[in-house]
Amino acid sequence: MDALGDLLRGVRADGALFNRTVLTRPWETNRAEAAALELITVVRGSARVSVAPDEPRTLREGGAAIVCTKAPFTLSAVGAECELVSGAYQLDSSVGRRLISALPPLLVVPSGEECMPIVELIAAEISADRPGRQYVMDRMLDWMLACTLREWFDLPEACPPAWYRALGDDVVGPALHAMHDEPARPWTVAALAARARVSRAVFARNFTDLVGRPPMAYLTEWRMTLAAELLAEPGATVASVAGQVGYADGFGFSDAFKRIRGIAPSAYRASLTAGGTTSGTALRAAG
Repeated sequence: MDALGDLLRGVRADGALFNRTVLTRPWETNRAEAAALELITVVRGSARVSVAPDEPRTLREGGAAIVCTKAPFTLSAVGAECELVSGAYQLDSSVGRRLISALPPLLVVPSGEECMPIVELIAAEISADRPGRQYVMDRMLDWMLACTLREWFDLPEACPPAWYRALGDDVVGPALHAMHDEPARPWTVAALAARARVSRAVFARNFTDLVGRPPMAYLTEWRMTLAAELLAEPGATVASVAGQVGYADGFGFSDAFKRIRGIAPSAYRASLTAGGTTSGTALRAAG
């Protein structure tokens, strides 16, 4: 199981808009409609980023911040000026919402050698006018997001979701890996406890304590997250998706999906077709 990869499932920039900005005074940025995640990197100098009511955080050259709130936030230069590159995701799928729910309103990653080459490439591409520019920028935004999150999850002060932390537990970890690797398998508490090599009672208690919900409830939520992504694929049917997430028939799957998502899978799929769901990005900055 790749836990970060699971969080990023379905998160894909499409028609990304970037800003390359030189700050010489405080700016307040207003998030574009439906944008839910914004990535900010410092190309030169230092900046402060603030999301009320928390204290401002400092970004130095090569550092990055991810803002996961629709509330306005403030950027200001530290010193004479600083140069920033930023881009904002629209995350309107249930998979995207799972990523948002796993992150704090603001996270900051110090400058690191792994991400800096991407920052430099993004800054250069914004200024260029070459064939395939849009596609390249879309993929670089995805690359930068994955790189930044990977570094943040490794920080001691990071606050990942409970299930992410539980992956390292000797009892709960093996069961979580199994559920994510084989979601369609007919798992039971007994089968998962066997993976963990403990009794059902011990497994169920430890899982609930660490993850915050019973194992079968977590499994259902994970299956419905995957189902929402699969329903968005061309040619998908309720019956075909049901089989891919562990349900023998569409009726049981539909009941579970509606209970977790609040909408029937057929209606959910129809809404995607009618609304033209996208994962595009937009950014508006006001001085």
